[in-house]
Amino acid sequence: MFKHHHEPARIEAEKLKDWFRQKGIKVFSEEMKTQGSLDGCCEESMVIPKTVDWVVVLGGDGTLLGAARRAGRFGAPMLGVNLGGLGFLTGIPIEHLYPVIEMMIDGHLEVESRVMLETKVLRSSEEVCRFQVLNDVVINKGALARIIDLDVIINEEFLTTFRADGLIISTPTGSTAYNLSAGGPILYPTMETFILTPICPFTLTNRPIIIPDTSVIQIKMRNKSEEAVILTFDGQVGFDLDFGDKVIISKSKEKIKLFRPPDHSYFNILRTKLMWGGATFTNNEDH
Repeated sequence: MFKHHHEPARIEAEKLKDWFRQKGIKVFSEEMKTQGSLDGCCEESMVIPKTVDWVVVLGGDGTLLGAARRAGRFGAPMLGVNLGGLGFLTGIPIEHLYPVIEMMIDGHLEVESRVMLETKVLRSSEEVCRFQVLNDVVINKGALARIIDLDVIINEEFLTTFRADGLIISTPTGSTAYNLSAGGPILYPTMETFILTPICPFTLTNRPIIIPDTSVIQIKMRNKSEEAVILTFDGQVGFDLDFGDKVIISKSKEKIKLFRPPDHSYFNILRTKLMWGGATFTNNEDH
């Protein structure tokens, strides 16, 4: 799977297809769709069959997030190859692609499982939207809207009413994305938790909270909004919420499987790519 309208990704995908075929491996190729849809479609279709052994994603982190929503539920482990910018999730540099692919074929790469969120929207008790995401689900107000009040219930118990510009529900994998920008904590990606992080909360005491990933989260708007309130999935696909809609978020039955790059170190990635801790120490020779 490769990045939409990205010529280097398309060229690399063609070269990789030929390489696989020369080794007698059947290969399927799919260009990712344009991101940013607000059509509210519930399941993203894909050309690649459900029975593939591996999925190689050529692009950036956004491409991998889209691939995870579409193909992650089928159980094939994914290898993220960085042709984009940060490359936090797509950890394989393009110049290392073929040696790493050889390791993947030979079974010498470790696989890491990551929790995913499943979100459904009920409107008048009817399900109108369903998505699985790797990073986060966000309820956000329109550009001109005032603060929104969101009632949050955890496992049928009232938690609080968040008065804020919006609310982020994040997986540990997504903790370094929008959640981090909004002041939420960084979680190790294999932890079994969710984070609820308000966006620009009205009160200082309305802070992020970490809950077990066995929790079922229900969210409803307390008051009708004069402007649009949008539910977004991994920052790429959106759905317009109506007053009275119930958003239900829980752990997906499926976990996404990601190949770990050779010599992978999550803490090193935090220091070097996110400059976490100011990147004061860039090697561990003295520690």
